[in-house]
Amino acid sequence: MKILIINGPNINLLGTREPEIYGTLTLDKINEELAKYAASLGVETETFQSNIEGEIVDRIQQAKGVCDGIVINPAAYTHTSVAIRDAISAVALPAVEVHISNIHNREEFRKHSFIAPVCIGQIAGFGLDSYKLGLQAIVNNLQK
Repeated sequence: MKILIINGPNINLLGTREPEIYGTLTLDKINEELAKYAASLGVETETFQSNIEGEIVDRIQQAKGVCDGIVINPAAYTHTSVAIRDAISAVALPAVEVHISNIHNREEFRKHSFIAPVCIGQIAGFGLDSYKLGLQAIVNNLQK
């Protein structure tokens, strides 16, 4: 089983970007921890990060027939991207939307997600554990 983990814009700045909101873990450390966790679940992960919406759309499309599911932190594109939403819908792979911070406890514009309606679920507010919970949810869904 192979799960694609996608991170959107500014996630590459984790560790230094607003640590009071996003914590101090870097994206490299998150990816390292997720690889370990995935191995404990008996699955393989592939990670991808881009600040460019079209590259994220391309990577989602490339996952069809190669990956079994997607864990995605669309970051700011959560609230703006119909293109990412449509790509997830088009590939018909189970996806879980994750967020490090609790987007529902922040600015009003962050409370709406274009992505969540095409995902099997959304997990927000648990830092690294949001990713782990998302990965566990995808694995559970695929094993049903």
